[in-house]
Amino acid sequence: YICMPMHRKVNKDFFKKWSPEMAYVLGFFAADGYITVNKRGGQFWSIQIVDKELLESIKKIVGSEHKIGHIKRLKNFGDKFKEYEIFRLQIGSKEMCEDLRRLGMREKKTKSLTVPIIPDKYFFDFVRGYFDGDGNVWKGLMHKERIKKTLTIFAMFTSCSFQFLSTIHSRLRIYGLIGGSIYKAKGNYYRLLFSSRDA
Repeated sequence: YICMPMHRKVNKDFFKKWSPEMAYVLGFFAADGYITVNKRGGQFWSIQIVDKELLESIKKIVGSEHKIGHIKRLKNFGDKFKEYEIFRLQIGSKEMCEDLRRLGMREKKTKSLTVPIIPDKYFFDFVRGYFDGDGNVWKGLMHKERIKKTLTIFAMFTSCSFQFLSTIHSRLRIYGLIGGSIYKAKGNYYRLLFSSRDA
């Protein structure tokens, strides 16, 4: 018999019109999403993360009835390996993939990622989405060797695309974040780092 693809419900217009939710999911996709095209020409966009609860929220926002899959991986923690789960939401839709491409998301976007032209009112939603995907906060003591130690907080955005982080940095400066600097980290990626007051 012929196996027909199963069509599951999703809001195919989700990436067509700007909204706080759309900007957030687009930012998150920029960090942890990808587009694939299979041998039959089927087009899929996917988000793959370790936080199932957050992925469930994104699934609900885009009006999806797709199942969230999961795979188990091993990670080396120096002296031993630990097992952890990765969850994936994969949605087959040529129309949505085309919308994502129109917004600057490409199949191999790791190093060529650029910031879409985002209306000002939705820029922070996009940044928040990207930060939830590829950002982190660190708090700790600096200058531990000194008598007077300094309690510091850092907020960091990570990307393999220098241009992407540079654009984010420039726009954040327009909104009043004076500090911040971009540096190349070990492993061929970049970090946009804010500290203390700006963090």
